[in-house]
Amino acid sequence: MTVEIYKSNQLQNFPVQLEIPVAWGEMDSFAHVNNLVYLRWFESARMAYMERSQALRIMQRDGIGPILRDSSIRYRIPLTWPDQIISATRVTRLEKDRFTMEHKIYSQSHGAIAAEGEAVIVCVDYQQNCKTAIPASVRDFILNHEPQTPIIIE
Repeated sequence: MTVEIYKSNQLQNFPVQLEIPVAWGEMDSFAHVNNLVYLRWFESARMAYMERSQALRIMQRDGIGPILRDSSIRYRIPLTWPDQIISATRVTRLEKDRFTMEHKIYSQSHGAIAAEGEAVIVCVDYQQNCKTAIPASVRDFILNHEPQTPIIIE
């Protein structure tokens, strides 16, 4: 579920934010949320962004869509159950055939950022199996819905 909540000044420039409960089963034998779960939370926000930008609809219709090229994460504080997190994402860099997304995980229990990361998304023509330009409507969505204009590389 995409929500527009800015519980933290650290998230005010993130146009897509998902509120997600931490599940008991997401903790590992070290009694904190497993590292892989944070990447799933990033992915959930990223997919909500793709849905809002119509990138997924374009992919189904035209065979042109996003693919994850790189992903990085920095863990700042361990999380445990019970907690409610906000997974937030925004685009910070826009190029002809790719864009960079910044991700943050905000813990409501801690009132702090628990993890942050980046993902590079490349636009692919799945029929031709090659990189291609970001569809104009997706590019326009990014430029019109980001509170801060991304760095644009032509």
